[in-house]
Amino acid sequence: MSRRARSFGMVAEAYERFRPGYPVELFDAVMAYAGRPVRTALEIGAGTGKATRLFARRGVEVTATEPDGSMLAELRTHVPASVTTVQAAFEELRPVERYGLVYAAAALHWTDPRGRWSRVAALLEPGGVFASCGGPIRLADPAVEQAVRAARAPFLVSDEIPSPDGTPAEHDMQWPGTELQQSEWFTDVRQSVLARRLTMSASDYVGHLSTVSAYLVLPTSEREQAFSRIMRVLPDRVEMTADLTVHLARRRVAD
Repeated sequence: MSRRARSFGMVAEAYERFRPGYPVELFDAVMAYAGRPVRTALEIGAGTGKATRLFARRGVEVTATEPDGSMLAELRTHVPASVTTVQAAFEELRPVERYGLVYAAAALHWTDPRGRWSRVAALLEPGGVFASCGGPIRLADPAVEQAVRAARAPFLVSDEIPSPDGTPAEHDMQWPGTELQQSEWFTDVRQSVLARRLTMSASDYVGHLSTVSAYLVLPTSEREQAFSRIMRVLPDRVEMTADLTVHLARRRVAD
């Protein structure tokens, strides 16, 4: 898994171009849950700043952390000047201040589970909010999905990331909500889903796949063969489901 986590830097520009941004409904959901103004936030694994922009452009003072220098350089070209950037993995952060919000957008699964929640709690003000969102982007047409699955089969069985704690997909509460519910540091754990549909050209869809870690860790020749095979079975335009599962929790206040 760590090899996949370190694979994104070589495709930072493609990541910015082909990965979708985050809807304003995500910001609204986090703020409604907070129930009070959120002035400061720390972002875990900010990537090229897709979620950074969502919060920073709405008045939150964001500190964006990202371990990969290429990803962080791309981020810096797209975010407001008010954003503070730090090149560091989540595990390397030392809490010199506390934030009203700590959040991760499609990045939390790359963090070390050992001590994860105590580290998040140490970065939060008492009563502060933790937020995580993410979810797979899947082809909406079952026939197209089956054709793509068959095309990539010689190289990959699946291009998705399994649940980090093994929670079955049919369970009401998904990871990381499952871990948050068991953590001594957090309370009022909530899960919601923001429905999204995306449409793009076949070439842009393959461009998106070029930023997916399962493909990035393939040998170059196999990756190119997989993309060529996939491209041949796609219609000119593809529709995808890209629902965001959002988890929210509150840092416990000491009794």
